[in-house]
Amino acid sequence: MASQADLYYKRMTETPVSRLIISLGIPTTISMLITNVYNMADTYFVGTLGASAQGATGVLFTLQAIIQALSFMLGHGSGIFVSKALADKNTEEASQYASSAFYIGILAGTVLSIIGLIFLDPFMRLLGSTDTILPHAKDYGLWVLLACPFMVGSLILNNNLRYEGKAFYAMFGLTTGGILNIFGDYIFVMRCGLGVFGAGMATAISQVVSFLILLVMYERMAQGKLRPRYISRSAGTYLSICKVGLPSLIRQGLTSISTGLLNNLTKPFGDAAIAAMSVVNRYSMFVMCIGLGIGQGFQPVSSFNYQAGEYKRVKKGLLFTTAVGFVMVLLLSAVGFAFAEQIVYLFQKDPAVIAVGIPALRYASIGLLFMPLSIPVNMLYQSIRKAGISSFLSLLRAGLYFIPFLLLGSHFLGLTGIQLAQPVTDVLNGITCVPFMIHFLKKTPDAPIE
Repeated sequence: MASQADLYYKRMTETPVSRLIISLGIPTTISMLITNVYNMADTYFVGTLGASAQGATGVLFTLQAIIQALSFMLGHGSGIFVSKALADKNTEEASQYASSAFYIGILAGTVLSIIGLIFLDPFMRLLGSTDTILPHAKDYGLWVLLACPFMVGSLILNNNLRYEGKAFYAMFGLTTGGILNIFGDYIFVMRCGLGVFGAGMATAISQVVSFLILLVMYERMAQGKLRPRYISRSAGTYLSICKVGLPSLIRQGLTSISTGLLNNLTKPFGDAAIAAMSVVNRYSMFVMCIGLGIGQGFQPVSSFNYQAGEYKRVKKGLLFTTAVGFVMVLLLSAVGFAFAEQIVYLFQKDPAVIAVGIPALRYASIGLLFMPLSIPVNMLYQSIRKAGISSFLSLLRAGLYFIPFLLLGSHFLGLTGIQLAQPVTDVLNGITCVPFMIHFLKKTPDAPIE
């Protein structure tokens, strides 16, 4: 084990930064791509059932964001401490953080599942269901809630594998489940005629399979181990995980709240408007996962090297991640802007959906150009355990900027205001993050001061 720790230390501190980020980022990008492809497959297959059924995917996107908020808080929070422990060559401490986050996550996912199933009807309405969308949302939500503990466990395992530098194995678990979900959608929705209920079933089955694969991969490949004896009895351990993981909770939690608010404010404009915004959100997530997925490789690199005192490598990694992200997002945003009508039509052929979706997708494509200025900076400060700064930056996009713009825009500009809220937020958020990037590059020394 000591030899493995030494080899890992050498790899993380001596491999050229750009090559290291790419080697860790590409598997994660593929994972995110497959995840978004199967989300888009849901949108496509369910879209064949009509606008109301497709609107349910937008409602359930909010529920999945809630589950991801919990999972990413525990996964990122524990993963950063696992990376820190491995930089100190302390596998015992790495096992403690990984085990504590994993078992408490499974428990929390189970509690959320039970509460959600008991209050399924009001829960789906709270997330933005109209009377016509509600039956479809309940069919889909039933399966998502049943799979909730497995979804939480999968994301925690995935993030801890990434922070251990085992991004390939994390990718294998998620992509296998994602591909299975796509085939499940086709079989259950198109062949068996199970509708939205079948799409939800496919999602649940794929999540269970992903969980089992990731669990096996973690046990075989990770330096840390998942054992009940490693579960911490100290409240400080959980507070540390939650504190460092708080930016992820804020980011994803506010995304779920703001998406639910978006659905509710869009209700007066009909199911077609909700369906259109669902398509736009799916495509935006697709662009982000391709354009900024490489940043997922930056997180373990920055966390490990910062702890090891290799600050110059962290700076290089930040600049490299920002530059690559901008080039990729620029290309994909150009496609979204130029072919907005064709992209929306691919998912929903209803003229009313297309009419709302075209300008919304074009606005979103402009806003996405500013994402490479904000996301890598947020990743940086979270990975180096500057939780206060990272939490503030997370709060800006989905909270302090987006929610007020959404409320004011819908009030004064109607549907156009709703379409503009996210792009305007992305522009302001990107501009706000630039000084934080400059501060880190200028004020952080290249090496620890003796």
